[in-house]
Amino acid sequence: MPMPIEFGVHTFAAVPVVDGAPLSHAQVLRDVVAEGVAADRQGLAFFGVGEHHRDDFAASAPEILLGALATATERIRLGTAVTVLSSNDPVRVFEQFSTLDGISSGRAEMIVGRGSFVESFPLFGYRLEDYEALFEERLELLAALVREEPVTWSGTLRSPLHEQPVYPRSHAAEHGGRIPVWVGVGGSPESVIRTARHGFDMMLAIIGGSPAQFAPFAGLYRKAMEQFGHAPGRIGMHSPGLVAETDAEAKRILMPQWMVYRNRIGRERGWGDATEREFDASMAEHGAMFAGSPETVAQKIVWAKETLGVERFDLKYDSGTSHEDNLRSIELFGTEVVPRVRALLGEA
Repeated sequence: MPMPIEFGVHTFAAVPVVDGAPLSHAQVLRDVVAEGVAADRQGLAFFGVGEHHRDDFAASAPEILLGALATATERIRLGTAVTVLSSNDPVRVFEQFSTLDGISSGRAEMIVGRGSFVESFPLFGYRLEDYEALFEERLELLAALVREEPVTWSGTLRSPLHEQPVYPRSHAAEHGGRIPVWVGVGGSPESVIRTARHGFDMMLAIIGGSPAQFAPFAGLYRKAMEQFGHAPGRIGMHSPGLVAETDAEAKRILMPQWMVYRNRIGRERGWGDATEREFDASMAEHGAMFAGSPETVAQKIVWAKETLGVERFDLKYDSGTSHEDNLRSIELFGTEVVPRVRALLGEA
């Protein structure tokens, strides 16, 4: 029998522009904590903070934010979305999450990935030529660390470890488990196979095109997990969006901010200017953006669940939108979208 779908929310701590000027990073960080508390009150399963090292996103050290949230929340699981593992030391990552797991009494989760930006590589002294090798090697080391046994490991881009214990022990380990690890996958079969080889859960980062395009990756993951001898893993999806009272209201709030971010990233990557037609296509029935009224968003999640078989849906709710709009989106997601999806799936 299929497991009931879980629901989470993600933030990149995007910096809104207020009265022509960007909001201070300090205020954005305080707002993120308040949004995480709101998600907990709505009974959502997960709150994730994405690591970035740019002026338009304030969360360069998400683990600190998650530590603050661990003391301000009661039930919601807390993690990154994602930790840029390629430019982080896996030992330090594990230590941080084991600490978070202790503070939160077992509510820590990792979502690790390569990230969609590369600012962290020169910032921390890594070569972009090693982009693939860094992630491959560090994921292998992380897989050894989460077993919470003395680690013996060697690679080519980091000093070796020999029978090295790492502390603190997590709350999960002290209760017979492990800190859950997801790998964010953006759309290559090699990433899917790598995730399955290590037995990690897979989070599909669906930020463009149609979720239906990712169905082959879901099938490949399930098959690969079986072939590698692992128990079935979980598949989740992360997509941007916003919930408002009506579709028109969601578009009114979201499109101007989406245009700003899409054009900035487009200039950096040599894309053409964003258009309203492009926004509408993403917001359409089978597009990657889950924005609209509670009914619209619920129907779209049901379609995605049936198309991909995901066990978790995480809404990336901030795109430079205001704190007030973010709070309202989280509220509507928890009070109206989630119950509607469960009813439509017969899980209510």
